[in-house]
Amino acid sequence: MTDLSGHATPHFVLARTGITIMRALICFAALLLTASVAFADPPKLAVFDFELIDTSLPGEFYGSKPEEGRLLRISEQLRKELADSGKFLVLDIAPVRDAARRANLQACGGCDLKLAGELGAELEITGMVQKVSNLIINLNIYLRDVKTGAMITAASADMRGNTDESWTRTMSYLIRNRLLAPNYGKVE
Repeated sequence: MTDLSGHATPHFVLARTGITIMRALICFAALLLTASVAFADPPKLAVFDFELIDTSLPGEFYGSKPEEGRLLRISEQLRKELADSGKFLVLDIAPVRDAARRANLQACGGCDLKLAGELGAELEITGMVQKVSNLIINLNIYLRDVKTGAMITAASADMRGNTDESWTRTMSYLIRNRLLAPNYGKVE
């Protein structure tokens, strides 16, 4: 038998090794890029307290005392669940809370964007609960880009029954199935 191992050209072996090294370097670079994207800071988000539009007969006669407490609870629930998700850095709105409460954030001509900008937010959420009666209540969430003012997404759900549980469950549904759902609000 003839031994041909010494007859292989060195450049052929180096070229094959070079391709393997090049592939390894490309894979390593791709991993570094993926890791840097994965460790990027989440967007800064200001979540304003929800507002109430109460056109119900009981609200007209007795006021909206139970609903005022529920508004605060669902606002905090939204902040906590979005912060816990790790997808957002939820900012403290305390420095602008009083100004936000004095304004009607749904109809103030962009004051919500200005207040969110003062906090250094990139995104902001405003929300509204519309109570027609104790059986017909609608919860709405609006997510906007602070810099452009563009609406990123809006989420809405109707609830039947005016209880702490119905408000909390409706908020949980919107968070889970709208705000944190994969690709929700993205144009395909």
